Order: sequence, then structure tokens, then C-alpha cells
Amino acid sequence: MSELDESRILVKIAQMYYEDEMNQSEISRKLGVHRTTVSRLLKKAREDGIVQIKINSDHNQFIKLERKLEVNFGLKEARVVRSSSGEKEEIIKQRLGKAGSGVLNRIIKNDITVGFAWGTTLAALANQLLDYDCKSASAIITPLVGAPGDMKNEYHVNTIVSKVATAFNAKSRQLCVPAITSKKETKEAIVKDDNIKEILGLWDELDIAVVGIGAPIKSSNMVWTGYFDNQEIECLAKKDAVGDIASRFYDINGEVIESYFSERTIAIKLEKLRNLDYSIGIASSTEKVPSILGALRGGFINVLITDEITARQIIEKDNEN
Repeated sequence: MSELDESRILVKIAQMYYEDEMNQSEISRKLGVHRTTVSRLLKKAREDGIVQIKINSDHNQFIKLERKLEVNFGLKEARVVRSSSGEKEEIIKQRLGKAGSGVLNRIIKNDITVGFAWGTTLAALANQLLDYDCKSASAIITPLVGAPGDMKNEYHVNTIVSKVATAFNAKSRQLCVPAITSKKETKEAIVKDDNIKEILGLWDELDIAVVGIGAPIKSSNMVWTGYFDNQEIECLAKKDAVGDIASRFYDINGEVIESYFSERTIAIKLEKLRNLDYSIGIASSTEKVPSILGALRGGFINVLITDEITARQIIEKDNEN
């Protein structure tokens, strides 16, 4: 085939495929060439610039940012929502909740187990789900961590689990134990109790986890729920803790921090999150950038939902090291 003939056939095949919406088998029969030849020539048409694909969308800037996060950290998916400097945190959390609702509604299915942690961002997700047109799913929704201390009922793990189960017409489980006990012996006695054996078993069968990501120690949720005193906070700081997921701490490189606190913690272990089909982390704010980066590096989440400003800062900070 001469260069002129090939150029002409490239254009013809491209027009038939992209403009006339013929499939490759139809083109193959019409032109009398093998289907593999059609596929090869379509690829060459793109490589030679005969076909140029342009996606027009208002979401383009976010799609590129999401793709960068996915490639850099090996994520299954990243979702970035709009944000601007000075915007109220509550508004951004509502957007995160809405984005999380869409992701969860897409991936949830029958006969699976979905676990939730607690916190303000996950409460926003649960509230958004109640207003979302969710499909029904015969799934089990379970807590992944014990209940926090002095916290508003709306942010409580059992409240979040109950709302999510209602939204999907699913079954829910409750975990009425503290996230962190005062003594190691107390925790050991609790986890042996028959009343929570089912929950512990569900953690081993988990398919999807939805977690928030705690801020650095000085402003962590654990402080305002009264779990740690200053001496305990200082101990975690010496171990270079940057944040927590389900009350379990890690450093900037995603290394799990084992301490006296972990021995008192009733929550799923971070290592288990690495092997799930979906481990969804939802978080934002400049303050949480090291926390999110540590979670990404540790592989504790494979889906990230965050805002535009935070996403750019995560990529920037990762490039520093």
C-alpha cells in the first residue's frame, strides 16, 4: 500500500468509526480487511494526528488532578471537589459527603460488608446519603471502631452506621464499647465478650471501608473527645505520629505506630484496610495534608475523596520528599 493510499484509508476508517459510528467488525466487512487491521489503523490515525480527541467538560481541571493522585499513589479512584480559599469548612464537607455518596452508591452491592469509622466528615456523608437516591442493597453496615467519648451524637459511629443502613435499606450492627479503654486489661476483657464477637468477625469479612483521616496530634479529634492528656500526646509526637484512621496512628511514611494506646484501642487494624476491595478515605484541609499523605503512603486507602486545595498540597508535599 502506497503512502497516499494508506493516508486515504486512515481517513476513511476514522470517518466510518468516529463519524458514522460503525463498529470495527462492520468496517472490516465493508472494506474487506481484517478486523485487526482496522484496529491498527485506528490507532495509527490517532498517533499521526488524523484523529484528535478532545474532552470538553467543566470537570477537566479536577479530572487531571484526580488522575495525578491515582497515578502517584496507585489509587483505584480519586474524587476531588471544588474549594476556594476562605470557604467555610462545613460547605466543603457537604461537597465531600455528596461525592462520597455517589461513589458508595455506585460500588455497593448485595451480600457484602461495609464498615464505617466516625467523625464530622463521615457524618456529612451519612446525612447526604439520606437525601441521595440510593439503591437498595442487602449489605451489612458495621462500625470499625468503638464509640468515641464526649462527642455529639451526630458524629457517633453508631449514628453514622444507622443512617447509612437506612439509606440503602441494609442491615446495621452497633458497637457499644469505647474506642480506647483506660487500661489494656479492660480492652482484653471486652474483645473476649460474646456480645462483640460478631463485629470482630465482620472486620475479617469486610469488603468496603469508609474512614475519615484524623489531623495531627495537636488538634486531633482524640484530644477534644478527652482520650489523651498532654503527656500521652507528647508520647505520640515523639513517635512522629501525623494522624489516625479509626483511632490507630501512623507516621508520614505510613508506618503503623504501636504503643500503649494501640494496646487499649478497640478498632480494626490498619493492616486489614490494605487488602480490601475498597478502602475509602474522606478528608480535607491544609492541616490534614501530612495525615492524608501518610495514609496514602501506607496503603490504608485505595480511594481518596478530598477537595481541590488539599489535593494540590498533597501532591506538592509528596514531591518534597
